[in-house]
Amino acid sequence: MSETTAPGASQNFYFNPWDENFRANPYPHYKPLLAGPPRIIDLFGPVAMVTRYADVMAVLRDHAHFSSERPRDPSEPPNEGPFAGARTMLFSDPPTHTRLRRLVSRDFTPRRIRELEPRVREIAKNLIDHAQRKGELEVMSGFANALPVMVIAEMLGVPPDHYEQFKHWSDTVVSGDNTLPGTPLPAEFHAAIKALRSYFAEEIDRRRKHPGADLISALVAAHDDAEAMNADELLAFVLLLLLAGNETTTNLIGNGMLALGRNPAQMNLLRQRPELMARAIEEILRYDGPVQSTVRFTKEDINLGGTKLPANQGCFIILAAANRDPAQFEDPDRFDITREPRDHVAFGEGIHFCIGAPLARMEGAIAIGAMLERFGRLRLKDPAMKPAYKGSYFLRGLESLPVAID
Repeated sequence: MSETTAPGASQNFYFNPWDENFRANPYPHYKPLLAGPPRIIDLFGPVAMVTRYADVMAVLRDHAHFSSERPRDPSEPPNEGPFAGARTMLFSDPPTHTRLRRLVSRDFTPRRIRELEPRVREIAKNLIDHAQRKGELEVMSGFANALPVMVIAEMLGVPPDHYEQFKHWSDTVVSGDNTLPGTPLPAEFHAAIKALRSYFAEEIDRRRKHPGADLISALVAAHDDAEAMNADELLAFVLLLLLAGNETTTNLIGNGMLALGRNPAQMNLLRQRPELMARAIEEILRYDGPVQSTVRFTKEDINLGGTKLPANQGCFIILAAANRDPAQFEDPDRFDITREPRDHVAFGEGIHFCIGAPLARMEGAIAIGAMLERFGRLRLKDPAMKPAYKGSYFLRGLESLPVAID
């Protein structure tokens, strides 16, 4: 893609999130972007590329000037996405964001996450037992796809054995990210959204009549509160939790196992020193995080890192590039589970810092730890493999990851 302006920089670069080869390994393409101020490029319209760690942190901490709410485009079909125009935490600013986050934060406290840990370990053990009985393990379909969505299903109070259906709907919706701008979204995308919304609308209605000890029931019970979610916001939150919550943790597990498999010395070190698991999870998040980029929009003319951005300018905030910025991380392309954590931005920053981060960290540590503990010779089936990635640039995840467990 070409630059419309390139203040202070002369390197050529390539950025095309719809290119399968680019998605497979975007990291070399970030290096020229890290070498200078933010650039505005033509990406089916002007987009500011924010990649340097300092610039990314500045944007994420400044919701007064950088909005999470996308300006309405009159040419776009209304309410085409899964949230049907309802506000969500991810795509709102204060005071709406403050109200929505406060309502759900009680279910993501450290105490609540600790209460979930025994059940997460039980699910992980069952998945490992199944793989051992089969004598083979494909990390994504056999483990990473199942664990997070089963946990979220239980939090929501819906049958965890429906996880394969939830995962199918989720993958179909996320794959819509790979549709070129101006191109109609496929029929499968619309069908998955319709099925998801219908399923959870019925669950919400059921919880109004027969409440339980689950997250949907708690939010329904708060419905009469003046600051509670309205019906559309409640449905949108449930869908956001299912889509964003399970997909990111699935990708944390898959990307982590791939990084360990490609660095067998690091994998062996983690087996020998399981106390390094917390650091290993942080390094996985930094090195190849499940979320490549997020989006912000300028509220007014502003200077960011030496580049003048006009009001309503769309900005790609490339978290994965910031996590490879040599100005912040020494030898950033090296995968090192003993690295001192230095505030990566894989979970974002500021008021939109991922509310599910403690749960994702816990699930990732349990999942990876269980696989390494049970299978002492676990390794990539083909170390030279070129893995296939799912059809989303923003949510970086593998289609499959076959490993040997003999």
